[in-house]
Amino acid sequence: MKAAAVAAASFAGLEASRRKVRLLIAYDGTDYSGWQRQRRAPSIQAEIENRLTTMTATRVDLHGAGRTDAGVHAEGMVAHFQTSATISCAAFQRGLNAMLPGSIRINRVDEADSSFHARFSAIGKEYRYLIYCGPVLPPQLHRYSLQVTAALDLPAIRHCLQLLPGSHDFSSFENSGSRDKSINSGRGAVRTIHRAELLPAESEQFFFSFIGDGFLRNMVRNLVGTLLEVGRGKFSGKDFAAILAAKDRKMAGPTAPPQGLFLKRVLY
Repeated sequence: MKAAAVAAASFAGLEASRRKVRLLIAYDGTDYSGWQRQRRAPSIQAEIENRLTTMTATRVDLHGAGRTDAGVHAEGMVAHFQTSATISCAAFQRGLNAMLPGSIRINRVDEADSSFHARFSAIGKEYRYLIYCGPVLPPQLHRYSLQVTAALDLPAIRHCLQLLPGSHDFSSFENSGSRDKSINSGRGAVRTIHRAELLPAESEQFFFSFIGDGFLRNMVRNLVGTLLEVGRGKFSGKDFAAILAAKDRKMAGPTAPPQGLFLKRVLY
């Protein structure tokens, strides 16, 4: 027991001596399997972890604010790691950007309080989904938007967006694998949306913006796919309200493809 106590105290002392470092990350997700580390596929998390391990000469575990799926991009992903290395934040930023592929950039590095956690300290996220509605998709937008050439009823879409703010069970917009549905505790598929808007971007472009306290797997892409069906006239506003209330994924529209989706920012 005495040896175990000494070991525990030693570990606690080691943890106390380690810094917590926070990263603000942007990436083009086209060529990656998503944020999360995977055994046989490239991921954003693994790319950064490997470079941090090289810089610190010890294994580094990176903790992100959440996951993004294959092909999804980020402008404001937040992650943190702990280290005993004395490398400055500025040197971490320079070194990482020098070693990482151009599709991943570290926009800021700073010291974080010991209580900070990229995921558990977050109180919300903003996602945006870009739509290009012109007849010819510019090649520079090929990786970053969904082209929709059909005429869309934008007032009908905006009407449905007004139904989303507040707390709802979003099971109708949740893909399988989002959570363990055998667990009855917790909030289940209930999420709170603070803002849902359709906003103009540049010429022949607009984007959906969703700000909420959390999002289920593919929830934003399923919402966008269903809202586009409203815009095409397949669903009415009444239909959309019924889909939301049904808590049944089969009732909703298709999943919009990943390339138009961006994690804009994480809220703390």
